[in-house]
Amino acid sequence: MSSARRFWRLGAPAVSAVVASGGYLLLSPNLASSDRGGGPALDSLKLKIHDPGVSVPSRAAQESALIGSTASNPLDILVVGGGATGCGVALDAVTRGLRVGLVEREDFASGTSSRSTKLIHGGVRYLEKAVFNLDYGQLKLVFHALEERKQVIDNAPHLCHALPCMTPCFDWFEVVYYWAGLKMYDLVAGARLLHLSRYYSTQESVELFPTLAKNGKDRSLRGTVVYYDGQMNDSRLNVALACTAALAGAAVLNHAEVVSFLKDEASGRVIGARVRDNLSGKEFDAYAKVVVNAAGPFCDSVRKMVKDDVQPMICPSSGVHIVLPDYYSPEGMGLIVPKTKDGRVVFMLPWLGRTIAGTTDSNTSITPLPEPHEDEIQFILDAISDYLVVKVRRTDVLSAWSGIRPLATDPSAKNTESISRDHVVCEDFPGLVTITGGKWTTYRSMAEDAVDAAVKSGKLNPESGSLTHRLRLTGANGWEPSYFTVLAQQYMRMKKSYGNKVVPGVMDTAAAKHLSHAYGTLGERVAAIAQNEGLGKRLAHGYPFLEAEVAYCARNEYCESAVDFIARRSRLAFLDTDAAHRALPRVIEILASEHKWDSKKQKQELEDAKRFLETFKSSKNAQFHDGKHQ
Repeated sequence: MSSARRFWRLGAPAVSAVVASGGYLLLSPNLASSDRGGGPALDSLKLKIHDPGVSVPSRAAQESALIGSTASNPLDILVVGGGATGCGVALDAVTRGLRVGLVEREDFASGTSSRSTKLIHGGVRYLEKAVFNLDYGQLKLVFHALEERKQVIDNAPHLCHALPCMTPCFDWFEVVYYWAGLKMYDLVAGARLLHLSRYYSTQESVELFPTLAKNGKDRSLRGTVVYYDGQMNDSRLNVALACTAALAGAAVLNHAEVVSFLKDEASGRVIGARVRDNLSGKEFDAYAKVVVNAAGPFCDSVRKMVKDDVQPMICPSSGVHIVLPDYYSPEGMGLIVPKTKDGRVVFMLPWLGRTIAGTTDSNTSITPLPEPHEDEIQFILDAISDYLVVKVRRTDVLSAWSGIRPLATDPSAKNTESISRDHVVCEDFPGLVTITGGKWTTYRSMAEDAVDAAVKSGKLNPESGSLTHRLRLTGANGWEPSYFTVLAQQYMRMKKSYGNKVVPGVMDTAAAKHLSHAYGTLGERVAAIAQNEGLGKRLAHGYPFLEAEVAYCARNEYCESAVDFIARRSRLAFLDTDAAHRALPRVIEILASEHKWDSKKQKQELEDAKRFLETFKSSKNAQFHDGKHQ
């Protein structure tokens, strides 16, 4: 409790001083959008990316562009890794006028970037550490995260939104402690504030969060403090980054693996990579003046291709999440418990019509397909049961997954809690720039730093500085929250019934809202396929995903496998593993039609997808049963 009292001694006067002065004593360095690059270059980019008639180049065209790079005519930058950071690097570099290629071993967002907590957070825990330890470095992390949080939401408003998060308080000291801390958070945010935090009484709290327990384990709820952070659809945001980079001129290629690096014999500098197309098995050389290693947890594996005994840069940390039915939490309110009995944070957040529950990081080892352990799932269930009136059951778990986060290591750190959450950019081999660490919220500035380092390394000549600060992603231009009404009013969901008879169906509000939020203004293209090609059926009972999305993603989002669709283009695998399993035959049937798969390939896709879904530890739930697709 001594640290908490220390926070109060420091925090309360700080809040009072800021309020009394009428200003913001903790304002960050000026990061206003007007100070960034823009003008004709940005306007030209916007026209190119948001042209209503434009589509991404085909996968074959992207591969040809990579193959076309030569030792005498190399790319400026070749990015290895198609997660948030890698696709962010590709977008930042290509919008500066550089020639850019990107290769990803699996699919965009197939690793860490699709397995996040789905929060775009401003670093409220960093603020607590900054005050406790009088640490200006932690305070800078807060400023940085708040600035980038605002930009992520502004640049992809269809995929991101503000989410109120409730913190329960069980004595009056906690009420004052959290209220003061979160008011300081509001003040630090300044113009980047999403909404003001506030205190709610016990009765108000239960009205807002009906499943919250008022009493239990010798304690009584004294009220709650609610603050706001951002929430996102992480893998769809990642895919939007890849597609935006492709529209801007980058050659992005998923399912393409670096097998070795090309070096200049005289200088030893990395000048490109040998790449294997994992779909065709074909190998080719891609030359570049600089290679950027953005492979997330696998960045050390990439570095080992240059030098086998390289000093590791990252400390892998895992976060386990489970998905529960919607009745566990109200639609527009999350629950965050800052400290459980073992000192970890536990949260419950509404997401895409279901509830995500999870906890903070723990040490782990690196594996391509991490799986949650049963004891971790049980820990989360036990932890949330302490705060809910609803009976918490293992049979309610619709899906469970684990993600690996690459934390930048501090040699003196003994656990992940003391490791820096900031990112690291380095060039420990000539021609190979590595970026690692950081978090989803700051992907854009991480990418900017990596490209700056690459420009310096390769003596590149970009046409402008970074333009991504004010560049909306594909589907975001002109989007408004009311956009779903256009889809509901102007489109039908034409559905093929038995015997291939096409029957009309209503573009209901749930389907229209889903298309609006998942695809932005490009939702009309998906709705047109549903209407004109008889692909208006739902893929899974109780979920808004449409057959038309499979065809659209195959044509416009580099969706090359069934797993690409159920896990990253739609989120069905993450929301309900059993429903994803039932949807697989139809998903594969549509993809087979789009990609001209033979029966052998279709069978292989089914086996691969089933194997993938086995890593999501759900349990059969009678609430979600087979039935006609509505």
